[in-house]
Amino acid sequence: MAQPAKFHLFKNKTQRRDFWDSITYLSPSLLVFVIFIFLPIAMAFYLSLMKWDLLSADKQFVGLSNYLYYLKNPLFYKVLWNTIYYAVVHIPLDLVFSLGLALLLNKKLKGLSFYRTVYFIPVISSMVAVSAVWIWIYEPESGGLANYILGQFGISPLGWLNDPNWAMPAIIAMSVWKGLGYDIIIFLAGLQNISDSYYEAARVDGANAWQQFRRITLPLLSPITYFVILMGIINSFKVFTQIEVMTPEGGPLNSTTVLVFYLYQEAFHKYRFGRASALAFILFVIVIVITMVHRAKSEKHVHYE
Repeated sequence: MAQPAKFHLFKNKTQRRDFWDSITYLSPSLLVFVIFIFLPIAMAFYLSLMKWDLLSADKQFVGLSNYLYYLKNPLFYKVLWNTIYYAVVHIPLDLVFSLGLALLLNKKLKGLSFYRTVYFIPVISSMVAVSAVWIWIYEPESGGLANYILGQFGISPLGWLNDPNWAMPAIIAMSVWKGLGYDIIIFLAGLQNISDSYYEAARVDGANAWQQFRRITLPLLSPITYFVILMGIINSFKVFTQIEVMTPEGGPLNSTTVLVFYLYQEAFHKYRFGRASALAFILFVIVIVITMVHRAKSEKHVHYE
């Protein structure tokens, strides 16, 4: 009777030696990954199955109850809607303004380096400091810059951060302004990487500026656009600092309470670390699903030169 073939991970001694050499060289990075990434994630998942308030040493195993709590909680769905609303409005605005300004900055104009620097300054500025400045801009009384500008056009002052209808749009406007410079630089790098020969050939064929933009610029920028949208999705679902500084209580009627801010409240205000850990994994799954859907839908529209 024939003996079953034995499975060998390595075909020869050279492969085995190369494998262990690789593990040896990678061990510092693997150690950092295990200690600072894998173990905290594993610990967070363990806590998500527990009822723990941090102040006591006892942890009570509750299984999936922490997850079911949020799935049955109406506030969770309001917070989820706020987060999606932020992303759906913020990403297109950021895309349009950053690409438009990148197109302008890509032209040969005097003082171009100055304008590029000016647009990037908000990116490197502290989010806390920028949020504090925008609180003054949104001041509901006459001293606020936003209401002063509206008053010049005969528009009544708005409550901005004190109004549940305007609090989230106010946060979005500030966030777009704060992160605009980063995406401008990304788009500008993509524009400068497009060969002028494409545009010269298009002009010879009689294509106008709009046709060149639609048929050449947009397709060749599709990898950049894909990256900007993907990062926009991820950043929108982890927005926190401006919410905490500008609307410390989550806005009027929880109008600016987003998932990460809600998680922060659960963990460090209510000391529900088990529930907060469960919410972190729910957020993780939501982001993974959305990014996978975005990738699947965008792959056929991304063109590489």
